[in-house]
Amino acid sequence: MKRRKAAEVLLVKKENKKDKITSEDLPLLPVRDVVVFPHMVVPLFVGRPKSIAAVDAALARDRLIFLATQKDDEAEDPAAEDIYSVGTVAMIMRMLKLPDGRVKVLVQGVSRARTRDVLQDEPFLLAQVERTPEPAVKVILEIEALMRAVRDSLTRAMTLGKSLPPEIPVVLENVDDPGNLADLVVSNLGLKVADTQQTLEILDPLQRLEKVKSLLDREVELLTMQERIQSQVKEEVSKSQREYYLREQMRAIQAELGENDQRSEDVAELRARLAEAGLPIDSMGEAEKQLRRLETMHPEAAEYSMLLTYLEWLADLPWSHGTRDKLDLKRARKILDEDHYDLEKVKDRILEFLAVRKLNRNLKGPVLCFVGPPGVGKTSLGKSIARALGRQFVRISLGGVRDEAEIRGHRRTYVGALPGRIIQGIKQAGTNNPVFMLDELDKLGADFRGDPSSALLELLDPEQNHAFSDHYINLPFDLSNVMFIATANVMDPIPSALKDRMEVIRLAGYDLEEKLFIAEKYLVPRQLEANGLRQGDADFTRQALQKVIAEYTAEAGLRNLERELGSICRKIARRFAEGGRKKSVKVTAGTVSRFLGPAKFLPEEKRGESEIGVATGLAWTQVGGEILSVEASIMKGKGQLSLTGQLGEVMKESAQAALSFTRTRAAALGIAEDFLDKKDIHVHVPAGAIPKDGPSAGITMATAIISTLAEIPVRQDVAMTGELTLRGHVLPIGGLKEKALAAVRAGIKTVIIPRRNEKDLVDIPPHLRKKVDFVLAETMDDVLKVALERCHETV
Repeated sequence: MKRRKAAEVLLVKKENKKDKITSEDLPLLPVRDVVVFPHMVVPLFVGRPKSIAAVDAALARDRLIFLATQKDDEAEDPAAEDIYSVGTVAMIMRMLKLPDGRVKVLVQGVSRARTRDVLQDEPFLLAQVERTPEPAVKVILEIEALMRAVRDSLTRAMTLGKSLPPEIPVVLENVDDPGNLADLVVSNLGLKVADTQQTLEILDPLQRLEKVKSLLDREVELLTMQERIQSQVKEEVSKSQREYYLREQMRAIQAELGENDQRSEDVAELRARLAEAGLPIDSMGEAEKQLRRLETMHPEAAEYSMLLTYLEWLADLPWSHGTRDKLDLKRARKILDEDHYDLEKVKDRILEFLAVRKLNRNLKGPVLCFVGPPGVGKTSLGKSIARALGRQFVRISLGGVRDEAEIRGHRRTYVGALPGRIIQGIKQAGTNNPVFMLDELDKLGADFRGDPSSALLELLDPEQNHAFSDHYINLPFDLSNVMFIATANVMDPIPSALKDRMEVIRLAGYDLEEKLFIAEKYLVPRQLEANGLRQGDADFTRQALQKVIAEYTAEAGLRNLERELGSICRKIARRFAEGGRKKSVKVTAGTVSRFLGPAKFLPEEKRGESEIGVATGLAWTQVGGEILSVEASIMKGKGQLSLTGQLGEVMKESAQAALSFTRTRAAALGIAEDFLDKKDIHVHVPAGAIPKDGPSAGITMATAIISTLAEIPVRQDVAMTGELTLRGHVLPIGGLKEKALAAVRAGIKTVIIPRRNEKDLVDIPPHLRKKVDFVLAETMDDVLKVALERCHETV
């Protein structure tokens, strides 16, 4: 009896010694995508240098290693805080070195453990860990029921298609310990790492088993739902196959009877094309509805051909087909520079779009509007942008369009109805993200048939054009990926609501040096090639090009310049064709007139000295800047103001304001205060056949009037622009760059501009600012100090 009690005491002591929590230093091996449990045998592939060193260290000791899962699978060199603190002490059973430098180890979990401290991180992680043995649990009726429920749930999961090793059910039947049962089930379920790790950290076997039961029930619920979805899909597929077989039988019967089933062939072809087109679900439903209508119609019915045409349009549209943007910014910059000189604002905007597109793939297409004189390269710039992006290019001209149906299409009820030009352009491009150019936006008209500009409001609004509706298609089409580029010469005719939807980029004209560079690099080689000449057949000197620019063209753009160069190249080509190819023809300033005849535009005559009553202004036109002379004369009369030169209402009001300012400041300007009592003033703006309007000639008219009344000459090397108020303030104007170009062309050395236009000087190229001295004027006094030869002392 004593011997038995002693044995029991000894057994209790051994058990207490076994259950005591002990600490030990073990190599730490971080693992990814897997959580290792006690008693679990698993192969691991080790490739990181630290991990291989940890395996070598374990093998050199007692083959024990601590396995803990990483929190972030992508971390290549995890620190202690990047690794879960609870893991498993495992025994390395086998190790094999692979040819690629990695190591394959076979480990078996021994017990749970927790990291107390990381002692080192080089050459491998060494951790002080404490083992956490499981508390003893007596298997009672409740625990037995829970274990049976877990086994039943796992069997149910396998029945629903859960992929598990086939021997798992047999192994589970022989497991009596609830903790081991929980570990075995959760390690084979293939759950998320976070859920599996959470189960590993639960020490109490009963709580761990309840957690596994909860995870298993959720997995069974997901598998049940998946099975129900697959069953529904299978039923739909079976129904479609049944319909297909019946149609095939019907077609075979009709073929046997010798009936020509053209309708069935059309429907089958359209159904296949619509399936390939990738229509949205709602649109595909409408297309199927129309297909079923087509199946019931006789081919000779009046509506049959109309409905067939409609369905062909649906099948031909690129609903889901788009080109992949080429996001290489250096390549795009190179292409833009190859095709166009300068135009930095436009190039920067396109490169910004590419940069943002590179970072955000869901970026919507921008809506740009290029505004500038004819011939500056607006349309060709659109083609260059499409080439830089790797997209298709579509252009439609809106000049003279007056019918809203041109944009939105006609309804199918009309005979010969077709989609609008937008949908037609998308079909022509073959992709749903082309570069779409709306040329001559400012030339749109409107009449009783509708206003096309109003139809463009939805098209050019990024918040609405994802569901653009054409009257003919009558289904929403996504245009949000299209890059729309509109062009216009002036912004005034464009409605304000339409302007608000576009990002306006202004393109000014070119000066002499820019035209000369473009002609040498782009225009001359292009015209030589277009006229069948080689590069060495014609040699244009810089002086010849300068003469063509100055005396044969008068434009802000380059269209007429290229036309004149083409004329020279054609004459050279004719000479070669008539007399055989000879040596190169050199085109000099002296020989230009032989090819093009007498000069078409002569430079303005340089006035030898300043004149009284003649001031030089600057004007903006649709084709660029122009020099505007303003002449004033006085004569005997009754104080009337005469205005000639086909002036608009705004310009007439500017002249009246200039006269009123002169009257209020007469004494300070050295002018008799009663000068209007017996004198009339006549203000004339030459080129009377050309209409003129705008407020920017206000200071020019005032200068001419004051010069006439004070009998002080106006400097002829000075030009000016600015609006004048009755209080003598100079207000800002627009089109400064175009006006500066006009001043340079006329040889003007000094230009007076409003002080509030100082910010616009950054848009003027540096080489132009060196040629012209810009004087900033805040009041009319500042203008007169510079413009008049000898200004009155009090001004």
